[in-house]
Amino acid sequence: MPKSPLIINKIPLSLYIHIPWCVKKCPYCDFNSHQSQPSIDFDGYVRCLLTDLDSQLQWVQQREITSIFLGGGTPSLLPIEQYRQLFNGINARLQLASNCEITMEANPATVEHAPFIDYLDVGINRLSLGVQSFDSEKLHALGRIHDRTQAITAIKNAQQAGFTRLNIDLMHGLPNQTLHQALNDLRQAVDLGVPHLSWYQLTIEPNTVFYRNTPILPQDDVLMDIFEKGSEFLINNHFSQYEVSAWINNQKPQPCRHNVNYWQFGDYLAIGSGAHGKISTPDGVFRFSKSRLPKDYTRNQSAIGWQKIADSDMAFEFMMNGLRLKNGVAKANWCERTGQNWQTITPILAKLEQKGLIKVDDNIQCTQAGFLFLNQVLTEFLVD
Repeated sequence: MPKSPLIINKIPLSLYIHIPWCVKKCPYCDFNSHQSQPSIDFDGYVRCLLTDLDSQLQWVQQREITSIFLGGGTPSLLPIEQYRQLFNGINARLQLASNCEITMEANPATVEHAPFIDYLDVGINRLSLGVQSFDSEKLHALGRIHDRTQAITAIKNAQQAGFTRLNIDLMHGLPNQTLHQALNDLRQAVDLGVPHLSWYQLTIEPNTVFYRNTPILPQDDVLMDIFEKGSEFLINNHFSQYEVSAWINNQKPQPCRHNVNYWQFGDYLAIGSGAHGKISTPDGVFRFSKSRLPKDYTRNQSAIGWQKIADSDMAFEFMMNGLRLKNGVAKANWCERTGQNWQTITPILAKLEQKGLIKVDDNIQCTQAGFLFLNQVLTEFLVD
């Protein structure tokens, strides 16, 4: 079957930047993060980031950058002067969209490294605070370095500084957590006027302290109760779920544009140790990654993992992302962003529609049943 051309200039382009250091590694964390040391050369790391960016300019293809995401680690550990250097370098190399969303992840216990207004001054216009819980006892069990008071203070300070785009991460299913405690976390977030929530269940990942020494977690019936009652609480307080683990206040809806670009199979450059990117070229769609260890990355910023997405894997890759969104993904994106014809997936979609798991109009999206059984839906797109 002949292919469709990739419409590269129609594919949004974002930039991911990884800042790999944390004050302390949390026992549940499997992200690429490393304990901070006094000897870190932040100036040198920023120079490496910009050298890395230079090597990726060939893939921009005259596109504007629609969003930037500073992830980690704990990006708020990078001093504000280095952020000025970094954004001066970015602005000299890339054209940012006039409404470019620039997100920085921050730990409530490390944001004192710079006043919030300084982050706004360098161009960061969205904060994502890793609160995880408002219960100091639960935070201690999670190995977090902040407490309830610091979490509330960080949120209020960000709002007072002028951050209108603000997310907080909240986890549920914490060690020995009850339904009442989980709902209290959501209630506190709503009372503080937080407009965006990343609300997700604690999972035990390999290569973590919790994997080796697993704490006592709530039973499955409690977990189900937390999710059902928590979702009901959020809906009753004007929130709606737009992605598997993301909720927005309907009165000031501000979905994370950067993450939405991921889910809609957009492109993203990626700089920093352990960063992962995706780019589209006339030769196909590629994913790449960088060295995980900062010392290896600072010696060589070249991509170490470079993989073309095979035609046989394209449907699963595309749907694994797009169907995370409640509204799904635009039907037109399939041809424009995969280089494959519509007919390659119509038999699978027809089968899922017949089962009542998928709906196809201008968008490809799961029905309510399909969203609940998303893994089952996705397996239909796997090629043996």
